[in-house]
Amino acid sequence: VQLQASGGGLVQAGSSHRLSCTASGTIFVIRRMGWYRQAPGRQRELVAFIAWRGTTNYTDSVKGRFTISRDNPKNTVYLQMDNLKPEDTAVYFCHADIRPFYGSDDFDYWGQGTQVTVSS
Repeated sequence: VQLQASGGGLVQAGSSHRLSCTASGTIFVIRRMGWYRQAPGRQRELVAFIAWRGTTNYTDSVKGRFTISRDNPKNTVYLQMDNLKPEDTAVYFCHADIRPFYGSDDFDYWGQGTQVTVSS
């Protein structure tokens, strides 16, 4: 299983940007998909996650500005980021809890990380 993230870049404060992440390989079901981020000198933190049926959760600093969604047939998760702020600058990592086969355990998978830089 691989997670391929895309959409990072340099954006201006106040603008919008969208990240995408697609899982590929042997997949029976993806139970939860999410985004984490890590800024220089800081620990990786959870940004948002979305469960199979669509339940979402956001860290307080992005509530009302970021929206996570998923396309289950495409095994893809999106992060729509609006009203971006310089403090959103970080490397963003996608994450997924995946059950590869019917009856197997769930495993954690990570994407390679994509840089988002917000200029003031």
